[in-house]
Amino acid sequence: MSRTRSLPAPKPSKLKQISADKILYLMLLPAILFYVIFHIWPIYEMKLAFYDYRIIGDDIFVGFKYFKELFSTPIFTKVIVNTLIISAMKMFLLFPIPILFALALNEFMNGAFRKTVQVVSYLPHFLSWVVIAGVWYEFLSPSTGAINEIIKFFGFQPHDFLTDKSSIRWVLVASEAWRSMGWDSIIYLAAIIGINPALYEAARVDGASRWHIMTRIVLPHLLIPMVTIFILNIGFIMNAGLDQILNFTNDSIASHIDIIDTFVYRMGLLNGQYSLATAANLFKSLIGVILVLSTHFLSKKMTGKGAW
Repeated sequence: MSRTRSLPAPKPSKLKQISADKILYLMLLPAILFYVIFHIWPIYEMKLAFYDYRIIGDDIFVGFKYFKELFSTPIFTKVIVNTLIISAMKMFLLFPIPILFALALNEFMNGAFRKTVQVVSYLPHFLSWVVIAGVWYEFLSPSTGAINEIIKFFGFQPHDFLTDKSSIRWVLVASEAWRSMGWDSIIYLAAIIGINPALYEAARVDGASRWHIMTRIVLPHLLIPMVTIFILNIGFIMNAGLDQILNFTNDSIASHIDIIDTFVYRMGLLNGQYSLATAANLFKSLIGVILVLSTHFLSKKMTGKGAW
């Protein structure tokens, strides 16, 4: 008696698969259009840095003319220094805060209290910098602000933090910490939740304290997300926060927090020097790519772990 072998059903073509899932692709379409319009198309238009822009007629190729003009402008050196200082302050001072916050949340035994703290800490992330700046202006007001009320209570003179060059950068760091601490801790909380409960049980059986569990079990599981986020932060070191700077700036401290993004905004949108602004932005982007790749390969060589 002979057996007939059943042949596998032919695999549907890509077009048929797309047609079968057309609703899902339609739901994905807005995200695709967003990245094409605001991320992929601007990469192509970066060529404007090498052309003399003409509203009417064809653009004229000028090579590195605008890069030479950019680096011969004294204010651009000041802008780069401001960008690096503000970004470095945010990166190194704020990097451990979400980790410590996630570890603290993990130690809360009361689940309802922990969820309440999480929700409250996430809320500032969804506020615009216009709202956040308004909150901090009220908070640091020299006449009615809570901080200056405390300062006056102890017999000291009130201080205008928002117009003082020596303190404005610290205000930027503090407001960024308030906005991002809870949201940035999500990835670390997810890594903590993914730890096998059997490890905790084995540690308790061996007599490990909560400190030993945190340092010997929890922290090693956070190493990969910590390395990945640190590498990505290195890549964004030239982004000091355009929205934040625009909402906190004033004539008294403008020169102290003038960054590359505000320079591009001023040159491109306000002064109409599109090619010069594009050259500045292209320079910033290239530095970011170089830093990400360098940090990744260095981390891979030293620790065996990188961004991918």
